[in-house]
Amino acid sequence: MNFPTSQHSAPNTRPSIPHRLGLLGGSFNPIHNGHLAIAHQVYERLQCTRILFIPTGDPPHKQSGSLAPAQARLEMVTRAIAETPFYEVSPIEINRVGKSYSIDTVREVQSQYGPAWKLFFIIGLDAFLEFSSWRAPETLLRLCHFVVVPRPGQVFQSITKMPLLSNLDTQALRQLDLGAVDQVDIAIPDSSGLTCLDIPPCLISASEVRKRVQCGLPLANMLPPSVESYILQHRLYQEDRNRTHI
Repeated sequence: MNFPTSQHSAPNTRPSIPHRLGLLGGSFNPIHNGHLAIAHQVYERLQCTRILFIPTGDPPHKQSGSLAPAQARLEMVTRAIAETPFYEVSPIEINRVGKSYSIDTVREVQSQYGPAWKLFFIIGLDAFLEFSSWRAPETLLRLCHFVVVPRPGQVFQSITKMPLLSNLDTQALRQLDLGAVDQVDIAIPDSSGLTCLDIPPCLISASEVRKRVQCGLPLANMLPPSVESYILQHRLYQEDRNRTHI
C-alpha cells in the first residue's frame, strides 16, 4: 500500500491490528518527552499502526516570542520522531491558509489515507470537555474514534456533563478516576466511539520548557537531545527573556 507523502515515511514493521492511525495535534511548542510518552501509550494500548503528529500553523495575527515559527516546530517534531518508524508528521495545518479547524484536518487526512484507515483522535481531557464548542463536533465523532487522556486537575466523570453525550456509565468513569481500571470504552450512537485511557501523568509542560530556556536552566530528560540542540542552535524562546531587559 502506498502511504501519503510526509516528513517521515519509514515502514511500519510491528504486527498489530492494521490501519489504525492515531492523530496527535498541537502546537508542539516545543515537542517534549511528555508528548512522545502519550503517543507511545496510545500506540501500544490501542494497537495503532501509526501515530501522525500534526503541528498547528502560524496564527493569522502577529505571533509573540513564546510561539516558535511553524516551520521550526515542524522541524523539531521531525527530529524528535526520526528514530521511530511508526511515527510520522504532517504539515497539513501549517500549509493551510487561514484559520484551521480540526474537522478540515480530519477530512484531509481521511482523503489522503483512504477508507481502509480508521482514525483515532488523541485529545487531552481538558480540551475534550470543550469539544461541544468546536466546529461540527457531531461529524468529528462520526469520522474519528476519540481517545481521551488525563490532564492535571480534571476527572473523567466530568464527561457525563457534556451536551453531546448522554447515558454514559458514570460508575465506570468513577472507577477510572480512582485507578481501579485503566481503560473505559464507550459506545456512542451514530459515532465511532470513545476510549478513555488512564496513563501515567505527564510531568512536563511546554511552558516549563520555554521558561527554562529563557532562564538558561538545564533541560535534562525533558526533550529529545535533537530537539534541545535545535532550540539552542536557533536561539528559540529567548525573545521574551530579551524583552524583559528593555
